[in-house]
Amino acid sequence: MADESPIATQDQLGELLEGQTDDDINAFVAEAGVNEILGQIFSAMEERFQADKAAGQSAVVQWDITAPDQTYSYTVTIADGTCKASEGAAEAPRLTLGLALPDFLRFVAGKLDGMQAFMSGKLRLGGDMMFAQQMQAWFAA
Repeated sequence: MADESPIATQDQLGELLEGQTDDDINAFVAEAGVNEILGQIFSAMEERFQADKAAGQSAVVQWDITAPDQTYSYTVTIADGTCKASEGAAEAPRLTLGLALPDFLRFVAGKLDGMQAFMSGKLRLGGDMMFAQQMQAWFAA
């Protein structure tokens, strides 16, 4: 994420979210710009990708993030030791993850456990669910 952003690191994002309601988070993101915030997060995903941990793996993963105004889709493509994120839905994703915007931010900040989110219905998974657990290890905190 860009250095001038208040959420330049996972820890900073976590601090920003601490004690905030979903409405507070939605209002903050709307003011800052949903596309701006999501773009920063997905750029950070590219930067935190650990190619050595994903050796020999390839996948197309779609994220569907539901904000008050609409659902934003992003595609993360992992292939040949690289990770590339782009705005928009994937044609044939191996895995699709869906979260409300506040829960997505908590998830990427390490404040929402993926398994607990799935079991409570906050995280919706489609496709290769076993792959979801594997993929988490490919990104530095």
